[in-house]
Amino acid sequence: MYINLNSVPWHAVGGGLMIGSAVALLLLFNGRIAGISGIVGGLYRMQKGDIGWRVTFILGLILSVVIWKFFFVLPEIAIETNYTMLALAGFLVGYGTRLGSGCTSGHGVCGISRRSPRSIAATIVFMLAGFMTVYLIRHVFTF
Repeated sequence: MYINLNSVPWHAVGGGLMIGSAVALLLLFNGRIAGISGIVGGLYRMQKGDIGWRVTFILGLILSVVIWKFFFVLPEIAIETNYTMLALAGFLVGYGTRLGSGCTSGHGVCGISRRSPRSIAATIVFMLAGFMTVYLIRHVFTF
């Protein structure tokens, strides 16, 4: 079987390997699921001995962007909407995260890899809601 190595998105492959490794290592060594909303939400409950790993994980997410900038160019980000729509979108994402008992990283990455039926169902709902939202915003409701 011939694979054209020039057509493989190596950044995506590398990113997927790093995310998978981080998820596996956090579960293996800390017994925790790498769901970002749960990690951040746990900071608001301030339990002794439970803060250090959460802060370290979040700092790793932030610092990874800084480190990436030393080796590669970050893609340009173009936001083509107003602040009201951004605030509404943020509210809806937060509400959906609470309603779904977790975010896409917890359900989509960690839950599916653990074969959790609840996470598989949640990820399907996340994806369908995203597809429908994009279709409605771009083709039905033109703002």
